[in-house]
Amino acid sequence: MKLSDMRVSVRVPLLTGVACITLAACNQPLDFDMRGIGGGFSTANAAQAALDGRPAPDDRGVISYPNYQVAVARQGDTLVDVANRLGLDAPQLARFNGINPNVPLRKDEIIALPSRVAEPSPATGAIGTGPIKPVDISTVAGGAIARTPATPGVQTTTLAPLPAAKAPSQTGKEPIRHKVERGETAFTVARLYSVPAKDLAEWNGLGADFAIREGQYLLIPVPSQNPPKAAPAQSASATTLPGVGSVTPTPPSATKPLPAEKIEPAAQTKPVQTAVVTPKPVADVGKTTAPAATGKLVKPVSGTIIRDYAKGKNEGINIKAAPGTAVKAADAGTVAAITQSADGVPIIVVRHADNLLTVYANVTDVGVKRGDTVSRGQSIAKLRGGDDSFVHFEVRKGFDSVDPNPFLN
Repeated sequence: MKLSDMRVSVRVPLLTGVACITLAACNQPLDFDMRGIGGGFSTANAAQAALDGRPAPDDRGVISYPNYQVAVARQGDTLVDVANRLGLDAPQLARFNGINPNVPLRKDEIIALPSRVAEPSPATGAIGTGPIKPVDISTVAGGAIARTPATPGVQTTTLAPLPAAKAPSQTGKEPIRHKVERGETAFTVARLYSVPAKDLAEWNGLGADFAIREGQYLLIPVPSQNPPKAAPAQSASATTLPGVGSVTPTPPSATKPLPAEKIEPAAQTKPVQTAVVTPKPVADVGKTTAPAATGKLVKPVSGTIIRDYAKGKNEGINIKAAPGTAVKAADAGTVAAITQSADGVPIIVVRHADNLLTVYANVTDVGVKRGDTVSRGQSIAKLRGGDDSFVHFEVRKGFDSVDPNPFLN
């Protein structure tokens, strides 16, 4: 894999108390994301809108959308079983989903199909014929109007008779199909699309640990689509013209004028001379200090920025240098957390004053521990070897990432 094609997705848990460190006390998977700090590790509140449930598959386990099809695994299935059931090539199906063909699948796990199979129909146990189609609002509304009885006293228009009933078809919104990239977790994908991780897990048949794999296809849950409510019928006599039936209130200033305002001249005061006191410098006693302003952080390594900041895509910058180069703290602070990415690569979080955090990922040989006080420019780790000899550096105000470039000297 070329370095330029490498996507580094870093999500860092910040442990704010001793109780949060004890993973055994947590009844949900750990959310490796900075925005999970402070509100627990759940992403259940990532989206407030109601979401639809996953459509039911046919007897073969196939859900068919206009642009792709997926299969839903059964208990005890492998990719070989799914391929045989659908008449597909098992090695090709395995390569398309990034999984060994003989690995047992979870019940209800989603398997992406590389090519289309026969469309669902009543013969395959589907409730309709053909792929799931988008809801045609105009057709639904037109049908509702056609079936509405006439209201006495209201002139109505004779509508054309409804067309003959056709074979039923499923309707709904086609979900986004996301291909998992290296370093992503179920929580980062859920946050990327603003859906609860629990719904993402239910739609895709994820396990209790919410584990996903590189190359896996995930269906992103879609919002509920409630049909529009019909407006109540209104008689012609009850209809009023615009501006009729409402009274314009009289403003208070039109009935009672405001009292005259009297402005007294300001009293003349003599300037008071004060002595200028030069503050004495305060010695550094190891307390956490904040950067005085933007442009006051030092680069963690002296090197070339090979990937710049892009909100939502790369939450920091990637700085390449020679393997084994010391990674330095950008400013004085306290080590708030030391954790690791999904690939087991260390991640260091340093807390500064004024709610500022700096993050150092894709490093090795960590030389500090959680709770340590570090000074500006102090070595805290080293760069990895080979093509991975770069540090992923983030600056965060609170839990939100910001562009690190304005902060660096």
